Amino acid sequence: MVQSAAKTRERLPPRIQKLADLAHNMWWSWRQEARDLFKMFDLPLWRSTNHNPVRMLLEASAERIEEISKDPLFLRHYDAVMLTLQRELENGHLWFPQVYPELTDRPIAYFSAEFGIHQSLPVYSGGLGVLAGDHTKEASDLGLPFVGVGFLYSQGYFRQRLGPQGWQEAVYPDLKTEEMPLLPVTSADGEPMRIEVRLVEQVIKVALWEVQIGRARLCLMDTDVPENAPWDRGLSARLYGGDREMRVSQEVVLGIGGVRAVRALGLHPAVWHMNEGHCGFLVLERIRELVEGGLSFDKAAEIVRATTIFTTHTPVPAGHDAFDFALVEKYLRHFWEPLGLTREQFMELGRFDGPTGPAFNMTVLGMRFANYRNGVSRLHGQVSRKMWQGLWPGCAEEEVPIEYITNGVHLPSWVYGPLDKLFDKYLRYDWREHHDEPDLWERLDEVPDKELWETHQEQKRKMMSFIRERARRRRISGEMDPHQVLVAGAFLDPEALTIGFARRFATYKRAYLLFHDVERLKNIIHNLHRPVQFVFAGKAHPADEAAKHLIQHIYSMAQDPALGGRIAFVEDYDMHVARYLVQGVDVWLNTPRRPHEASGTSGQKAAMNGVPNLSVLDGWWVEGYNGANGWPIDPMTDGDHAAQDASDAAELYRLLEEEVVPLFYKRDADGIPRGWVQIMKEAIRTAAPLFCTRRMVREYTERFYIPAARAAKKLGV
Repeated sequence: MVQSAAKTRERLPPRIQKLADLAHNMWWSWRQEARDLFKMFDLPLWRSTNHNPVRMLLEASAERIEEISKDPLFLRHYDAVMLTLQRELENGHLWFPQVYPELTDRPIAYFSAEFGIHQSLPVYSGGLGVLAGDHTKEASDLGLPFVGVGFLYSQGYFRQRLGPQGWQEAVYPDLKTEEMPLLPVTSADGEPMRIEVRLVEQVIKVALWEVQIGRARLCLMDTDVPENAPWDRGLSARLYGGDREMRVSQEVVLGIGGVRAVRALGLHPAVWHMNEGHCGFLVLERIRELVEGGLSFDKAAEIVRATTIFTTHTPVPAGHDAFDFALVEKYLRHFWEPLGLTREQFMELGRFDGPTGPAFNMTVLGMRFANYRNGVSRLHGQVSRKMWQGLWPGCAEEEVPIEYITNGVHLPSWVYGPLDKLFDKYLRYDWREHHDEPDLWERLDEVPDKELWETHQEQKRKMMSFIRERARRRRISGEMDPHQVLVAGAFLDPEALTIGFARRFATYKRAYLLFHDVERLKNIIHNLHRPVQFVFAGKAHPADEAAKHLIQHIYSMAQDPALGGRIAFVEDYDMHVARYLVQGVDVWLNTPRRPHEASGTSGQKAAMNGVPNLSVLDGWWVEGYNGANGWPIDPMTDGDHAAQDASDAAELYRLLEEEVVPLFYKRDADGIPRGWVQIMKEAIRTAAPLFCTRRMVREYTERFYIPAARAAKKLGV
């Protein structure tokens, strides 16, 4: 990889050699001027490489490199971008070092099984990973000392392909590390760094890779090294793949190996943040370090608790990782003696009587060794307190020590292009630095309705072009039958009200709710003067047969001639597809079974782009809906699932028929839907300041990170 990075730099003339440095810092992924620079370099290549600048620089012709290095317009833009990057990396003018200068010397270590930074680094599956990626980007923007810890999956998460009958097929292409913004962590002698982790009776080697995310660092672990046996090399191949033994092995490497990786980087974090239970074993490794240093288990546990944050994202008991005691014993039998514990005492650390009986629960382990615990929305905090009340016997539900910090999304990553330029025109020149201030967004009233509407129409046209081009390319390549082109959205009407439903496919998200009464749906979508169409996208977990059948059902509905091509399914949903959809659809639909949606950040992304939500009052929408920024489906919570589905579907149809569709098509003499545009403005005004990661990360910092960092200083660790 060092050779690959050097090759990228060597291909460039000295005048533009720093372009290689920019390509290897993911800062470019959320800075419009940096993306524009790569587009200027070679727009067709930018598109054909799926917006991957490292790959683009490797594939660019020598003639094009020579030509662009002498282009005055490119060079002026290049100098400006490099100057901006240099200034931002200096770090001194940022919020955290200004407010907490005494706490900048030791980082916050943030552990997650996945990180969604950009589609060119495909080590994420969905919302959890994108949230972790957005958290990391915002930590950079605010100047937090921050290191993320996760896995480099050599095959990433699967690519989705749908067969002619709509059955999901999982494709696992091998990632080419030389085409990714990775640098190996090396030892003092320049050799690739290795850490060691014991699994059962075998010690495996783990390579470390580093990714620069603006000012933040991301360390990714990789077991695919020659020193390991073939079965161990595949341990980090796939995200959420394999059986229970594979899962526990990955979590041992993530938690225990992750702590050792941080130490190998020469870092001494003051704060440790676990993003879900997958990384729970890190608390055991930290306690082991302290016990080995001479402390008792109880004193070591006290220190670990005082400096640890645990965030849970899962509102149902079955969604939390829990392992049989025998499996935990198999993989960690060597671990309780160094902690000064017996087997029975060790198992009690994570013991919880769950839906299938007692097991070693990773969320329980994380919560027991973290003084700071939170759900990811107000409602999810309530659900979590009820779910885990048994961990605090005698404690009233409302007093269970689990707080909430509502998720947010990284605004610069999700709001850009035409809308971004409109904000430049009508908000203050430095609005990006102040986007979490509600007063700023009151200036939306100064944006002419016509300009906002035309901006959205431009983004909608871009989305339609993107969907058509994907279908065309799939057809040309022979991957798609002719009738599948229709299902893929190639004939969507750019003038029709377009409603998007895009997210991970799971049965509780109830993508099927729209089709509860097909005849009523037909009447809605086939209205001659007020047509409506729906765009679906999302992946089912490869092991979730019910969710795959759900995708197949929707696919078959999209093939039904009676629905007239008004239903489309865009396959292989990822961050790239998501950006087009959250910016381009007219309404964002979400129909979870309450209270199973912990947060629902896709709806926040849509709202920031002026796309109103039509959603069940669950997750963030309970807090976000204000009566003027979208439409709520107030769910029926009593009764069986069939009754709930019937009631919620009826309310969905009513809202479409009586409120959403009429308002969208109510135009004035200039063709502007004035009432609709007011809802668009209110959606932006609500979401941008209150449901952004800037607010979220500041909240984590002030409520959790700072108290934990000060506790670390006080405890002398």
